[in-house]
Amino acid sequence: MSTTPPITFAKMNGLGNEILAVDLRGSAKVFTAEEVRVLAADPATRFDQLMALHDPRVAGTTAFVRIYNADGSEAGACGNGTRCIALFDRRRSSSDRFTYETAAGLLRAHVDNPDRITVDMGEPKFGWQDIPLSEPFQDTRAIELQLGPIDKPVLHSPAVVNVGNPHAVFFVDDVDAHDLGRVGPFLENHILFPERANISLAQVITPERI
Repeated sequence: MSTTPPITFAKMNGLGNEILAVDLRGSAKVFTAEEVRVLAADPATRFDQLMALHDPRVAGTTAFVRIYNADGSEAGACGNGTRCIALFDRRRSSSDRFTYETAAGLLRAHVDNPDRITVDMGEPKFGWQDIPLSEPFQDTRAIELQLGPIDKPVLHSPAVVNVGNPHAVFFVDDVDAHDLGRVGPFLENHILFPERANISLAQVITPERI
């Protein structure tokens, strides 16, 4: 009587992102979108991104990684998730450097220590069609997008970039004055972002304000 081998996984956290690292190396298992949604709905395995590690397809790489969002869709890359799986692999390896193949290309990670893990996300893309956006913007450092009244928007004019997946960054005077958990889900699904986007707030701290 054959039994299904157990699947190794770890719940991790990368700068506030809940990451589920699942090691499928050595098996032919590939998650379906429905299986991903079930895992995301279970409190024991709930995640923002699921990082599924498969056997390497490219010589010299640590794993081929499929990256899933909670709705079952796949993402090209995830920096926070890559830091997590690098630590996951570091705990099982004598090496501190790892290279992962993703849909967005090769991501190289270095685990200096558990509190310092760096990932080379490759060259960022700033062209509107490469991010991608649903309509053209010649200057993606501040696109026309706002939340709230036209004459007094709550958030407006984000900078957008693709670093393996789309990001929109709103520069604000006080990051604590905004509920990112409330506005983020609305903005990440905005019609401007056909592949959705990670929504971030950035506050510039000048020396006199430190």
